[in-house]
Parts: sequence; structure tokens; C-alpha cells
Amino acid sequence: MNEITTAKRPPEPDFSAITTEELIAYREAENRFRASSAARAITGEPDPGAAIDWREIALPGRDLPVRVYRPAPTGDDEAAARTDLPLVVHVHGGGFVGTAVQCDWTNSHLAAQLPALVVSVEHRLLAPGSPLADAADDGWQVLDHVLRHAAQWGVDPARTAVFGESCGALISALTAIRAREAGLELKAQVLVNPAVDVTETMFDYASIAEYAYSPTPALPLLRLFQRLAVPPGTDADSLSPLYADDLSGLAPALVVVPTQDAVADHGRRYAERLRAAGTSVRITEYPGAKHAFLTLPGVEPQAKAAQAEILQFLRAALDK
Repeated sequence: MNEITTAKRPPEPDFSAITTEELIAYREAENRFRASSAARAITGEPDPGAAIDWREIALPGRDLPVRVYRPAPTGDDEAAARTDLPLVVHVHGGGFVGTAVQCDWTNSHLAAQLPALVVSVEHRLLAPGSPLADAADDGWQVLDHVLRHAAQWGVDPARTAVFGESCGALISALTAIRAREAGLELKAQVLVNPAVDVTETMFDYASIAEYAYSPTPALPLLRLFQRLAVPPGTDADSLSPLYADDLSGLAPALVVVPTQDAVADHGRRYAERLRAAGTSVRITEYPGAKHAFLTLPGVEPQAKAAQAEILQFLRAALDK
């Protein structure tokens, strides 16, 4: 996949009335912008200490792109030769729009400074015929594939974490549950502004009411997200970590909550449920921060503090 040097950002559509054709056109234009050098002013410059590349992973019935970050080779190629790096499987935010490239700033810093191999999943985006279950399978199957081929990827499978933002945090939370069910011990999960409820109660939170249309019109976007994520006939509970039958025995969690966010109460409630189940959890709130703040260091002043906290949390978990 080629990098894009310039692109014009499209105007945000009316998500309450958008057609499928308009959604696809908007997605393509918006993702071109997010992957362009022009977007770096808001999404941040990658850490020069990390090497970044695209790879494709052969999964059942499809080849899926992943964006790979590793410590840049030194003069003696020490970093390139390492076979014991911890692994962080990352899932970008955005359900029906988004790309791993928008997270280059965060993931390259993690790769260089932990150090670690970070594999960011370019999951299938939500659309008619492409529900949340598909994206959730992408997150889990990438983790499973990399760990089954750990030697080829140069990672220590005993030091693995999952990390995601927004819809990506939802996918990461589901992946952590599937990992436990498969007998796989993760060392950590990092959930940033997670949306963890896609059932009919998704909108029954005070933060949704408070931030439905301010600082951005979140409610129409979230309603479209839910319609695409769980089409009629879908078991929404099975795709809502908040309603998982058992949240015990999961990887220790860091839940990062920006307070000016419609789904802030999703993160708060999930942290409560994890704690009640006996799973170690730390929740940190960033007052005044908006939903996608971690991916916008150029305009969100608290992004650097959150990145530093995530780095510290993962370092402590993955060094064990």
C-alpha cells in the first residue's frame, strides 16, 4: 500500500441520511486524507526510531493488510535481528472509516520506546454486508496468526498485549475475551475511549446525552455505527464486552477516558465491571479531552500525556 503525499479532506456528511454510495465515497476520500502527509499536522509525525511497513496476513478466505512498526535497525542490525520483542496488536479507531496510518504517531513511539513489535490491524470497515463481527474476527485472527508464527515475526509470545481506540478498543476488548477463552494469557489490554455496548442500551448513558451534539455531532454518527455494526438478526450482546457473561481472568486493563466524549460512560462502566469481576483495571480520565484525542496530538494537548501513560503501563506489563 503506497503512502499518499497530498489529499484534500472531504466535508463531513450528514450521517443521519447518508446512503451506502455516499458512505463509501466519503470513506475513501477521508482515508486518503488520513494517510497523507498533509494530515501529519494533526495526527503527528512518526518516531524516527521506528521502521514502518505494510504486510499482508493470509487469513481464512482473505488476505488482510497490517501496518507493522518495529525498532529501526541500528548500525549493527541488532534491532533487525531481535527475535524476542514483545508484541502489541493494535486496532485503529473508526468503525466505518479509519486506517492504521492515522495511528502512526502513537504506534511508532511504542515500537521505538518500549521497544516492541506493533502490528496494527487494517480491519474490515463497517458497511452493509460488513458487520462488526467481521472486524472483530480480523482483530482476533491477526493476534492468533502472529502468535502461531511468533518466530517468523521475531516476537516473544509470552509478552503480548492488545490495544485499541474507540471501535478499535471494542475489538481489542473482544479479542482479550477470546484470548482467555482460547487459553492464551495476554499481559495487558489498553482501551482508549472504548465503545463497549452496541445493544439497544448503547445510548442510555449520561455522557451520550451530554455530548450528543457538542463538541461534535456524535449521536448521528453513533446511530449509523450501531446500524452497520449489528444488522437485524445479530446477537448484539455477543459483540458488547460490557455484557459478557464473565469478565474474570482477563489481562490487566488500562482504560483511558476523555471526558468530553459521548461514550465516556461506556469506558467508566466497563472499568467498573472489570473490577467487579476481579480483573485488574486502571482507569484514567483526561478532563476536557475529546473522543479521538490520542490520534490528534497536533490539536489535542493531552495526547502526549496519554501516550506517555500507555507507554509506562505497557512497559511495566511486558517487561515481566
